[in-house]
Amino acid sequence: MSNTNDHTEWLEKAGILADALPYMRAFAGQTVVVKYGGHAMGDESLATGFASDIVLLKQVGINPVVVHGGGPQIGAMLDRLKIQSSFIDGLRVTDAETVDIVEMVLCGSINKQIVTAINKAGGFAVGLSGKDGNLIKARKLRRSKKDPGSNIEKILDLGFVGEPSEINPHILSTFEESDTIPVIAPIGVGSNGETFNINADTSAGAIAAAMGASRLLMLTDVAGVLSDTRQLMPEMTVERARTLIQAGTISGGMIPKVETCVKAVEHSVDAAVILDGRVPHAVLLELFTPHGAGTLIR
Repeated sequence: MSNTNDHTEWLEKAGILADALPYMRAFAGQTVVVKYGGHAMGDESLATGFASDIVLLKQVGINPVVVHGGGPQIGAMLDRLKIQSSFIDGLRVTDAETVDIVEMVLCGSINKQIVTAINKAGGFAVGLSGKDGNLIKARKLRRSKKDPGSNIEKILDLGFVGEPSEINPHILSTFEESDTIPVIAPIGVGSNGETFNINADTSAGAIAAAMGASRLLMLTDVAGVLSDTRQLMPEMTVERARTLIQAGTISGGMIPKVETCVKAVEHSVDAAVILDGRVPHAVLLELFTPHGAGTLIR
């Protein structure tokens, strides 16, 4: 016979499930795109919890789409192979040799680890890259930088670093109608069949927009967007986000993440959220509780 403490604990869990029901109903049948990366992907317990959360979303009628990164793992493999790599404005310069390694790591080991974890948690995950079904058509990413001495704009060559030119969500729409959970590596294909390495945040935002997702969830290694006093800002409009970027409140690596969210919201995504992937069950906290778990931009 169970003791009183056990009974109380199970009553609390039942209450949590009951409280989550309105949120489950609100998102039922909706698509949620989750960008997965950072510390959460490297921590075994967090990775196991993430996989369970994704399976739960599918179980209650939500259509999760996982887009993953893998910068640290790519760096580690390049180091093992003694291949030097350089960065320009936070983007890895990717030559022909490097892009083969990037594709191998992202589409191979990382993608299959995530697929295996989701399947182990009871889901039915399938690994894809942007090449499959022409999911992510890409073009070379163009960046320029002004020379401080001459004030001349200089074009930067990042090699095979790309950006989405077109998303073909047909293959993902097919999965929506089944029990399949797609796990996508952010590798795109160019017009001549060339391989492009694409930022995972950018890929997730473009896929969310193309699918008309209800939510874009960006798992990061910070709590969300912080104010000048380092307090979490739970919600903001697109206009407010732009103002905070111009004011310098949003700075550094947070700028491209917020810009990705803004672009997604402007292209038919209901709302985008930057949340802390280091918090256990962050995805469930964001979707199924009234206070959420990060900064929501709508």
